[in-house]
Amino acid sequence: MAMAFKMATTGMRVTDECTSSYMEMKWKKIHRYIIFKIEEKSRKVTVDKVGGAGESYQDLAASLPVDDCRYAVFDFDFVTVDNCRKSKIFFIAWSPEASRIRAKILYATSKDGLRRVLEGIHYELQATDPTEMGFDIIQDRAK
Repeated sequence: MAMAFKMATTGMRVTDECTSSYMEMKWKKIHRYIIFKIEEKSRKVTVDKVGGAGESYQDLAASLPVDDCRYAVFDFDFVTVDNCRKSKIFFIAWSPEASRIRAKILYATSKDGLRRVLEGIHYELQATDPTEMGFDIIQDRAK
């Protein structure tokens, strides 16, 4: 691993794979979503899963664990009422009720550092269950 960005608040490091995958999603539209996780022992934020360009928001929601925290970014493409194609990037902080308290605290304190590395995020959602991050919420925020 070459250089990694060090998060000031928790000492977490964001790997180069995280930033390169995000840039591929943002500029090249290779990925629809990326799920990140924190490796507690190595104190690094790494890529957990990457969703291909043909995958949907439902695929992202189904990929999030029910008992552990994650971060995710989702590239939402839509057409405005003026018939213009637009794209908005959502940052999702997933912290389900069934996850450990330690994990919830670690993810909450590391979130801002990751957000600073991932430039160009339009909206942020925090969710503890799937109803707080439904596709209807994504659509409403993007308008």
